[in-house]
Amino acid sequence: MLMHIFILFGAVAFGNAIRCYQCSSAQEEKGVDNCGAYDEFNPENHIAVDCISDESHTPGTFCMKITQQGPIGFIWDGRWRQVIRRCASVSDTGVTGVCNWGVHENGVYWEECYCSEDGCNSSTHIRPTSAIIALSISLIAFFAWHRL
Repeated sequence: MLMHIFILFGAVAFGNAIRCYQCSSAQEEKGVDNCGAYDEFNPENHIAVDCISDESHTPGTFCMKITQQGPIGFIWDGRWRQVIRRCASVSDTGVTGVCNWGVHENGVYWEECYCSEDGCNSSTHIRPTSAIIALSISLIAFFAWHRL
């Protein structure tokens, strides 16, 4: 048991912790999209942080990407989209390498993706397929239409 503790601390001391990108489109200046809410995320404009260091806003052992998007009714008004990238310590499902998604009661689509490789939350391909998004939007529109 004591040997396992020394190995764990040795791995941490030599920088074997995961490194993730951290940013939030909600904290960016108006007209700036460095976190990849509307434009493609460019990892060359960011430095991945060590998730167990003081630089990390939330310490953790894996990376997370959260995406939220306003309902389809707002598309003509300028549909809003928000992206958050950070370290994470607990996954709702306990599994990494997957994305969980859904729709809040107010029609906002949400998605949380967890991964466990250095810089993996820079990816844009861990989001669901267009068919899933289209199905979600169609269901929202269907239920909204029938409530009228």
